[in-house]
Amino acid sequence: MTIFVKMKNIFTVAGLCLLILAFMTGCTKKFDSINTNPAGYSKTNFEPNYVLTTVQLAYTGSTDFSYETWRANLIYCSTMMQGFSTVISYWAGDKYILNPVYTASYWGFGSSQGPPLGNGGDGAYPEQVKPVVDLIQFTKDLPKYKNLYQIARIMRALVMERITDLYGDCPYSEAGMGYYNKTFFPKYDKQQDIYTDLLKEIDDATSKLDPNADKPSGDVFYNGNIAQWQRFGNTLLLRVAMRLVKVDAATAQSYAQKAVGHTMTGNGDNAFVKGDASGGRITINRNSQVLLGDGGQENIYTKWSKTFIDMLKPVSDPRLAKIAITHPTWDNKQNPLGGNDTPAVQKGMPNGKDLSGIAAQDISKDPSYTTIADYSSPSQYLTNRNGPTFILTYAESELLLAEAAERWGVGGTAAQHYHDGVKAAITYLAQYDDKAGIDDVTAENFVTAHPYDPAHGLEMINTQYWIHTNTMLDFYESWSNWRRSGFPVLVPVVYPNNNTNGTIPRRFPYPVDEANTNPVNYKIAHDAVTGGDNLTGRVWWDKQ
Repeated sequence: MTIFVKMKNIFTVAGLCLLILAFMTGCTKKFDSINTNPAGYSKTNFEPNYVLTTVQLAYTGSTDFSYETWRANLIYCSTMMQGFSTVISYWAGDKYILNPVYTASYWGFGSSQGPPLGNGGDGAYPEQVKPVVDLIQFTKDLPKYKNLYQIARIMRALVMERITDLYGDCPYSEAGMGYYNKTFFPKYDKQQDIYTDLLKEIDDATSKLDPNADKPSGDVFYNGNIAQWQRFGNTLLLRVAMRLVKVDAATAQSYAQKAVGHTMTGNGDNAFVKGDASGGRITINRNSQVLLGDGGQENIYTKWSKTFIDMLKPVSDPRLAKIAITHPTWDNKQNPLGGNDTPAVQKGMPNGKDLSGIAAQDISKDPSYTTIADYSSPSQYLTNRNGPTFILTYAESELLLAEAAERWGVGGTAAQHYHDGVKAAITYLAQYDDKAGIDDVTAENFVTAHPYDPAHGLEMINTQYWIHTNTMLDFYESWSNWRRSGFPVLVPVVYPNNNTNGTIPRRFPYPVDEANTNPVNYKIAHDAVTGGDNLTGRVWWDKQ
């Protein structure tokens, strides 16, 4: 059976999804037999490119019902960052209320070595870390997979950056290694050590990519384009470096300087995975699955935040007409059809509201309220089930370079990188859908009318970064960069019986079942969290 995987397009048939999952399951649960039985799979006849596809897809959301996307990215990160707002009662992040099942969802229930545990139990360790470690171990001594091995190392760094950003200290060096070295209770590495190794790994792996070597066929980011992977690696290196500006500015500057001149060069380098609704839960766009109400009433009650809309509307930001609609409609299969995209009518919903009937809390008592449908929803372009999930973009790269230039004077001028970053963050919307595209002249006119001001440079850069990652629906990154930079300045909501004393959360607590599955290492990490293992504790790089 010949399988074709188009550039930046996930699967064309649902059967491929099942085939990849079968390979992943075999690699994880029957690794010994498939590598020792001469009648079965071995390093001479197993195709590891399928595992790369698995890891890339899993990074966009898990295969159960994308519970970690629903709970971590949307319920928590999107509302804490005031990108989205909702009155749905179980969206605990909007009110800074701790739901330990939801905050544990990205990690994955069971130990960081363990298998998926069913409903809501899949997560990054079983579905991303384990297969990417298998891929690294499988390809590291095989010259014919020279580039696939280096890409696997970069993918592992991408995966682990998000995990440590959410939780802090976590299993890293020993994670996923149970089969290989019998470490079934992995230690929690210090985040400082993790970041030190992430920088080393990304830098080394990127430098060893070879355009004259293998072209990985299972790559759904770039279809094996090694030059683009080199730019991706250097852009990721820049992002990881800039996380450290509050705790190790010298290292941040050093690695940012290394990345200068080697990062993404345009929106054509944007890394994304295009959804395919024909594959059902496995390949559908994960954010869209939730926002279209497949599991609840998110399509009716999840709106753009007042904070977000009020940032775009007064300056006539051209993105507003493409990302927001009022009075959304759907067909009989719950696919989005559109709504009123007129910028003048867009209205964000205040965060921290509910349907309780209590005057200080109920959305219907708010001065902005007319009807729920009058509040702005994400547009049909952003919620298309076949739409892209963005991983890393040129706009992010340019805005980070703008900050590096502003802080240290490296890599050109902050004004030019800011200009290029904001413009790219406007024009990239065409990658959602041609109809979401904004022409170059319109984008240029907007940026020219709102030029870079060095007196407010860091605030402008990071506010635009927040706007961009919100339109990417990558609220994990919005939250991380906000914690790092402090911008934009967000006013916390005050909701009764919240768990943060009315402050915006800074990290996710560790999954409580780690106390049973990896007790010794869990306790060490749990006791070491600055500020406590709760929503107000801080990861290492989030220095107060």
